[in-house]
Amino acid sequence: MRNTLVTAENLSKHFLGPDGPLTVLDNINFQLAHGASCAVVGASGSGKSTLLGLLAGLELPSTGRCLLDGQDLNVLDEDARARLRNQHIGFVFQQFHLLESFNALENVLLPLELANVRNRRELATTALDRVGLASRAKHLPRQLSGGEQQRVAIARAFCTNPSLLFADEPTGNLDTRTAHQIIELLFELNRETGTTLVLVTHDDSLASRCSRRLELTDGRLLGQ
Repeated sequence: MRNTLVTAENLSKHFLGPDGPLTVLDNINFQLAHGASCAVVGASGSGKSTLLGLLAGLELPSTGRCLLDGQDLNVLDEDARARLRNQHIGFVFQQFHLLESFNALENVLLPLELANVRNRRELATTALDRVGLASRAKHLPRQLSGGEQQRVAIARAFCTNPSLLFADEPTGNLDTRTAHQIIELLFELNRETGTTLVLVTHDDSLASRCSRRLELTDGRLLGQ
């Protein structure tokens, strides 16, 4: 399907634990369209983070395959998967993962420099402005609040105009008011840019706002 961005086909992931083989994901199948918003929900240990790692090409499945815009991640080597991530995927995590010695603008510039984008300073400045932090561009992470640090992380994730954004519990370290602002910002950018949003969350009310819901139970998709 031309409108399909993400495809998981018979996706499984097994590890060898101290007590023998452990199945973390078991025969996962789904598709996500361009511009969709999808909540991934489930108890701790249900396989949510492993699923994100496979969809992003950070790990390879034991069986099955992941496709990004028709490209089979299994057939790419590690360097090619890294290039694909840098070109098409953004990440926002519970931990902000900002470089402490870099100011806000420099943190946003990083993926643009890796991609060798010509007008990167202009793009980074625009991205900071979109998340309301143009006036804080020269501040170091320690000089920013938690909500401001997460806004910098969101600007960094969106500055390359990714096709796909993974947000793994992005409000886990924020107070309720700030968390609400960050979520509104993510959905606003999802609507404005058409970036597909995949949101890992324990919050059912937040999950209900997404156009798709994938619920994992013991490594399997509910209802699959």
